[in-house]
Amino acid sequence: MATRVLLADDHPLFRDGLSTLLQARGMHVVGEASNGLEALEQARALKPDLVLMDVHMPQMNGLEATRLIKTEMPHTKIVILTVSDDDADLFEAIKSGAQGYLLKSLASQTFFEMLDGVARGEAPITRDLATRILGEFARHLRQEDPSARREANLTEREKEVLRLVAEGSTNRDIAAKLNVTENTIKYHLKNILEKLHLRNRAQAVAYAMQTGLLKKARVL
Repeated sequence: MATRVLLADDHPLFRDGLSTLLQARGMHVVGEASNGLEALEQARALKPDLVLMDVHMPQMNGLEATRLIKTEMPHTKIVILTVSDDDADLFEAIKSGAQGYLLKSLASQTFFEMLDGVARGEAPITRDLATRILGEFARHLRQEDPSARREANLTEREKEVLRLVAEGSTNRDIAAKLNVTENTIKYHLKNILEKLHLRNRAQAVAYAMQTGLLKKARVL
């Protein structure tokens, strides 16, 4: 079944071009919005699988719209697609529940490769932006009391999955390495996030870095 996509961007020409590219790749563009408020209304009405959301739009910006959509429709995937590489926008987008953050300057092939990963539960974020996100969340985790999170009682298999995620492995890579299905890996990741009270994959990686799971993996 084709992925149902909602486009939210205040530039009609950009939406037209992106819509054409998406549909050429077999995706179904079910709606368009020119601001965050319209995006929220369209998401409620259309129930898309994926929202491609700009940041700076009139009436309601994309970050606020992302927060509201994820609150009402937590299973809807949202990827920020913007010209803004501002750290504040980047960090707020991830904290608001966005699955990924992509810049409009990306090459089209890279863009579609990253979108393909969304369906597999991966986070479409370039290496440079990922490094900045991890540094920010690691800083926040250091400011918290880490003992509460360490009491989360992850199983050995969950720790192994988390280590592999933190090393940059995709769900498919992890499934092959552990000889299980991708759905099993998704199930483990869901449990990991719930136990650690984290919202997404990026925060889980930051946790693994901050608590030393990566170092332990190299010693084993």
